[in-house]
Amino acid sequence: MTKKVCTEPDNDFQKVADRVSAVSIVGNLILSVFKLIAGVVAHSHAMVSDAVHSASDVFSTVVVIIGVRLASKGADKEHPYGHERMECVAAIVLAMILFMTGLGIGAGALKNILSGNYGDLQVPGILALVAAVVSIVSKEAMFWYTKVNATRIDSSALLADAWHHRSDALSSVGALIGIAGARLGFPIMDSIASLVIFVFIVKAAYDIFKDAVDKVVDHSCDEETERRIYERVMKNEEVQGIDSLHTRIFGNKIYVDLEIAVDGSYTLKRSHEIAEEVHADIEKNFPKVKHIMVHVNSAQTDE
Repeated sequence: MTKKVCTEPDNDFQKVADRVSAVSIVGNLILSVFKLIAGVVAHSHAMVSDAVHSASDVFSTVVVIIGVRLASKGADKEHPYGHERMECVAAIVLAMILFMTGLGIGAGALKNILSGNYGDLQVPGILALVAAVVSIVSKEAMFWYTKVNATRIDSSALLADAWHHRSDALSSVGALIGIAGARLGFPIMDSIASLVIFVFIVKAAYDIFKDAVDKVVDHSCDEETERRIYERVMKNEEVQGIDSLHTRIFGNKIYVDLEIAVDGSYTLKRSHEIAEEVHADIEKNFPKVKHIMVHVNSAQTDE
């Protein structure tokens, strides 16, 4: 006996994602231009690298918008289970963008460090320091704004974008330290800061990629969620046991396959009613569950 449910996408999901993405694009455009000008005028490689990182955020947010729009589409003939995994695809693309951006920054920094001509390196101006502070404050604010809204609508792509903001804030901290060190008489510190930025970016890319891949390959839910589902089902007095409980993550939703044991003397109609009750209870108490399949087995009794 089976039962499944497909819910229509929440309109609020799209509205929140669009608003947050618009803020991210405008903020990153202004910030990247400011940091690029500051880096060039103040002769700071670290700040120019940081500007490139912020500029990549603009493109990544566009990727997020595309992913969220595709994910919010309802089920159709070609995609009967919906499009939620398109968010994961967007997150994977975002991770690759982050990695390539970091690789370019890291290669340039390593070249300066290995050159050994530290005396030829220019000392960054005060404007680079100011730009680093502005970037840290701005990107941290954007991180929290995006993270809060991503959690609200449970969007993995939007959450990936939030951590992109955090990685940018951390890279700006590295830039600040490097620029300050260079101004104190250690020019190589500016390039070392760029190398630190590279590490932060690659780490963020790896985390985003791993999370997205887990959701694409039907990774099971966390043990706590499965335990809560199990306990919820067993609260039904007619359920004598659970023979099987499997969950899998589908984008930002959960699919549940469940086998329950009921009194073998019950009619087919009564067994079906119990399955309906279990199904409705899970759907009510677990909003993230999109699809439920309940199979009824006859409970084994000792002769």
